[in-house]
Amino acid sequence: MPVGRRLTRHLTWWGLAAVPLVFLGVFFVWPLLTVLIRGLWDGGFDWAGTWAVVVDSRTADALVTTALLASLGTAGSLALGIPGAYVLYRLRWRGQATVRGIAAVPFVLPTIVVATAFTALLGRSGPLAFLGWDQSVWAIALAMVFYNTAVVMRIVGGTWASLDPRTADAARTLGANRRQAWWHVTVPALMPAVASAASVVFLFCATSFGVVLVMGGTRINTIETEIWLQVNQYLDMRAAAVLSVIQLAFVVGILAVSAWARRRRERVLGTRTVDGTRPATVRDLRVMVPVLTVLGLLMAAPLFSLVERSLRIPGGHGIDHYVALFTDPPRSVLPVSVWQATMNSLVTAVIAAGIATALGLIVAALNAARGRRAATLDALVMMPLGVSSVVVGLGMLLTLNRSVVGFDLRGSWWLVAFAQAVVALPLVVRTLIPQARAIDPRMRSAASTLGARPWRVWASVDWPLLRRPFGLALGFAFAISLGEFGATSFLARPDRPTLPTAIFRLLGRPGLENMGMAFAAAVLLAFLTAGIMMTSERMRTTVGGDL
Repeated sequence: MPVGRRLTRHLTWWGLAAVPLVFLGVFFVWPLLTVLIRGLWDGGFDWAGTWAVVVDSRTADALVTTALLASLGTAGSLALGIPGAYVLYRLRWRGQATVRGIAAVPFVLPTIVVATAFTALLGRSGPLAFLGWDQSVWAIALAMVFYNTAVVMRIVGGTWASLDPRTADAARTLGANRRQAWWHVTVPALMPAVASAASVVFLFCATSFGVVLVMGGTRINTIETEIWLQVNQYLDMRAAAVLSVIQLAFVVGILAVSAWARRRRERVLGTRTVDGTRPATVRDLRVMVPVLTVLGLLMAAPLFSLVERSLRIPGGHGIDHYVALFTDPPRSVLPVSVWQATMNSLVTAVIAAGIATALGLIVAALNAARGRRAATLDALVMMPLGVSSVVVGLGMLLTLNRSVVGFDLRGSWWLVAFAQAVVALPLVVRTLIPQARAIDPRMRSAASTLGARPWRVWASVDWPLLRRPFGLALGFAFAISLGEFGATSFLARPDRPTLPTAIFRLLGRPGLENMGMAFAAAVLLAFLTAGIMMTSERMRTTVGGDL
């Protein structure tokens, strides 16, 4: 290749990479550094004060609780997700696509909805109140299993559906029975996917905020909620900054394990397009019925309780709480109606989803050709997964709540959209990159040989294969942004609340009417995100999608 053309390609690559890097630099790295500097170095570094936070019993309790909840949530998600992956991805049966879409809904349900649903199920007035799990570790862990089982099914199921069944058949031909073929052929091939799913779920559980804050109350604190408490209740920026550093160290290790597991999984899958699925038979009902029953109960019980509580009024049931969503409540409760808060959420989610998917498409295109710089860009874009969304929101409030480069962002609702885009970007990238890397580079070379310019090559080769994953990523980004709570709790203006912040405020107000409105608003938010997810799920191109 001529030197001039090679230099042009090099400059084009870095020019495109600068777009997501500048965005993350302004709306993620700068706010993060601001939090750390103000908390650790403002007025001089205080070793004694920093060490006091590290050895404080509250920090130790938060670390232990975080690890315990993450471990319980991961174990439960694997126990349900692996059999679910077999039923929903390895087998083929009528109605599978619909059930698969429904099963994927919990992952994109906002944490505030999940927490509210399990509060309705396990709380004092819930149908399972007799278990005594209200504000307990077991209740939070169960909510995490509800939330993350879909992650395991998607990752493990994608790999399982791509395994060549002829390998196990060959082992059977050589004398292995069904169980031996399972343990010596199928299980080793699935282990990279299982490890990848476990690391991702552990990360999601360890950085859960809304579920722990709502369901744990003041009795259970993780690192995430402890950061929030230190800022909102104790106004201790130093403690929050130190906890943020501890969380970074904790999560970086998880991300390293996740990246290693993902590389192993990609080596197993490679660029193969083998269809390893098979039609379900009557014999498979022994597995399908119990698995689908347990998954159905796990999904239906909390959501049914949430709907029932939203309809409960003095003397029976009715739609009074839903009607109240369209009326202006007392300003001491909310400054606007819940319906107006819903409109606020939809507007910011549309903007955030557009930003996140546009940036994700750039990153996926640059990662199509594997290499060290592509891996570095991928790692940089994944950084927001390792930082509490609470810290992101706090940092943006401290850094960008002023005029920046001629733009006055003070009190601007645009900050909410930018924060939501930062949170959604890593998941958008994880949705797009596997398909981008699976594109045969010989197709691009052939197009270039025929005289097509780089943009034309991308438009004629890459985009047709990325179009449907892009739709799925757009749906993911919109649903995640719609229900984002951690960063939004800092950035949403009091007179412009989003739907999740409105629900949280209603849950914290006394009175049956406020609680009923909170449950009704949570049902509304659940229907919005579920509809978005089920629509985007149908835009998948293969059964081997990723996260």
